[in-house]
Parts: sequence; C-alpha cells; structure tokens
Amino acid sequence: MKTRCIMNIRLSEAPKKTASPVPDPVLFGFDGPSGRILGQGPARRIAPGNAATLETRVTAALAGAAPDEMIGGALPFDREAGDCLWQCRRSEAPAPGGITPQGLPLPGWRLTAEPAARDYADAVARALDIMAEEAGSEDALEKIVLARTLLVESAAPIPVEALMARLHADRSVTAFRVALPAGPDHPQGRALIGATPELLIEKRGRRIASHPLAGSARRLSDPAADRAAAEALSGSAKDHREHALVVESILDTLAPFCRELGCPEGTCITSTRSMWHLGTRIEGRLKDEGTPSVVLASALHPTPAVCGVPMARAAGFIKALEPVARDFYAGAVGWCDASGDGAWHVAIRCAEISGRRARLYAGAGIVPGSDPMAEAAETGAKFGALLAALGLPQDAALQGVPCNGET
Repeated sequence: MKTRCIMNIRLSEAPKKTASPVPDPVLFGFDGPSGRILGQGPARRIAPGNAATLETRVTAALAGAAPDEMIGGALPFDREAGDCLWQCRRSEAPAPGGITPQGLPLPGWRLTAEPAARDYADAVARALDIMAEEAGSEDALEKIVLARTLLVESAAPIPVEALMARLHADRSVTAFRVALPAGPDHPQGRALIGATPELLIEKRGRRIASHPLAGSARRLSDPAADRAAAEALSGSAKDHREHALVVESILDTLAPFCRELGCPEGTCITSTRSMWHLGTRIEGRLKDEGTPSVVLASALHPTPAVCGVPMARAAGFIKALEPVARDFYAGAVGWCDASGDGAWHVAIRCAEISGRRARLYAGAGIVPGSDPMAEAAETGAKFGALLAALGLPQDAALQGVPCNGET
C-alpha cells in the first residue's frame, strides 16, 4: 500500500487572466491509493474549454503558478464539451477527523431507473446487431460501453460530507468529489461524487502509471461463490477480448510521450468491495518530464473502457442509444500540481448530486458474445457502492423497477 499524503488547498492571492474567482468552500477532494487531496475555496475556475484547448489553457495557468499551487477538477465525457478545472494553493494539513454520517440512510426516498433494465437490455441488443451487421467491414464497431442511470429523490437534502465519509471506507478505491458550476437546472450548484477503482494516469517526475479495468463480475457474500465468480471472470474469453482493446488503446496513446512503456505484471484479477475486475498496470517513463498529468489524461480520455472502439463511432452510438446525457460521468477527475505531477481517475461509480436529487451512473462494455440481460445485471451491481453509501437497498437497481421507500 502506498503512503498517503494529506494536502489542504487554499485561495491563491493573485488573480489570473485565465480564471475567475469562485467562493465555493470545497472545490475538489480525492482520497485513495494515490494520496489524499483536499481543495478548498474560495478559488479560481480556469476558463472552461474543450479538449482541443486544454493544453494551452493549463500551460498558461501553470506558467504563472506559485510552487504551492495546483489545478484540480473534472473533464467531461464529450471531448467537445466544457471542462471544470479549479486553481488554488495547497498547504500541509492533518488528516480530517471522523465524520458521523448524519442524514443517512436517506428519508422518504424515491428511485427511478432511466432507462429500466429491460430497455437497457434492448439497447445492448441493438448494439450487438450493429456489430454483427458491420463485422469485417472497415471502421466496424468492435466495442461500445453503454450506461444507464438511477435518479434518487430524497425528502431531505443529500448530506455530501456524510456520503463521502462512507465512500472512504473502501480503501481499494479513490473516493472523490468535484464541485460543478451552477446553471439553469442547478441554481444552487452541484457536485460529482464517487468511488472509482480505475486510475487513468498518475505522473511523478518522468514516471507514469495507468491501471485500466475492463471485464467485471459482481462480488458475492458466500466465499466459495465469490471465488468462483473471480475464476469465471479470469477464464472468460469475452472479458479478456474487451480488456485487451482498452490496454492496446492506452499503450498506443501513451507511446509517443514515452521513452519506455510496458505492462510488467500482465493482466490480473483485482477487486473492490462490490466488484471483481480484470486489470493491467501500465508503467512508463516520459520523454518530457514537464508534460502535465492533466494533458496526458486528456490525451487518453475517453478510453475504450468507457466509450468503445473505434472511439468516434462508439461515441456517436452512445448519444443515440442512451436516453440521459453523460455530462461528467465517464470523464476524468483528478489534480495536477505546479510541476505537472498528479493523478487522474476515470469518473465511474459516481453520482451527480444537487440538493435532494442524486443521479447515479453505471455502464458495461458490450462486445460480440455479450448477453443483454447479463449486461443489465452488471450495471445494477455497479450501482451497489453508491446505493450502499446512501443507505438504500440494491434490489431495485438489479431489477430496474422504480420504487418508493423510507429507511
């Protein structure tokens, strides 16, 4: 287990031309194997833009940054959409004290699947038909990741601090929160909160690492059945094909940046409290030590683990087949210090929270051989970490049935 560092980020004193002041008390926070980072405001938001302008905007912000400043926030799933990046100072701080999860479980809750499991399975079947129709042709769709959502409505505001305290309990994941700007649909602002198991990129000097996950199975309470689920995943040709597409894509993308690049451990089984995954740790050495971690994250994103192959065609089908826009779900969340070092994670196992509403997201990779209802069940299992943290039952997510309840 890596040593965790603890940082507290405060307002920078001098305004920047590329950013505007924002009085939000907590802008971003990460707690996991790559460290504990807390960004508190007021701070400045870097002028938003898409992936094409990110390197220019970040380079300008870091050029005038003090040694103790950093950038943190979220990149959206759609590379053409605007990002949300904050800039502020940091200072060493003691670890935060324990937080009593008051307000959880949620009172008077209602949960609605959008789409329901059956409708999601129908979308998976359509994607499989497209793959079969195009098989062997140029630019054929080889893989697509389809997502669905659960809308949770509570009788009381959802307690963000209590939710984060519960997500921190699983030390195999990175619990995260990023403040997102207010808008017409969210006049009081919103936050992206989750517990991601997937490291997109970590940079320390010239050394980089990525740990893509693709191919999943639900963990089970019975030890023997749980081991059997892991063994079945390890032996699944379908899941290994899905995983290989992701690893190859990341290697191809990182190769131009690196002097050395490889997968020293090969593909292994890894796990969180709720899921088994196939994972491959990728390690490399950069040609240019000054390349910011957020620039590498933007180059990698979105990987086939959250989009598909080929990327552009998969992204187009995602827009057509998913009834709810992804926004920052399946994007990237992370931080980057003044030297360019930092860690960025894939924004999965997450929810967008605003007042009394939370929208949970989960997806599954679809390749030839996928079973539509099995993929729907996989998304249901992936909702588990957030539902458990909110104190809600998981049966509705697995069945895809809208329900009401008091807990």
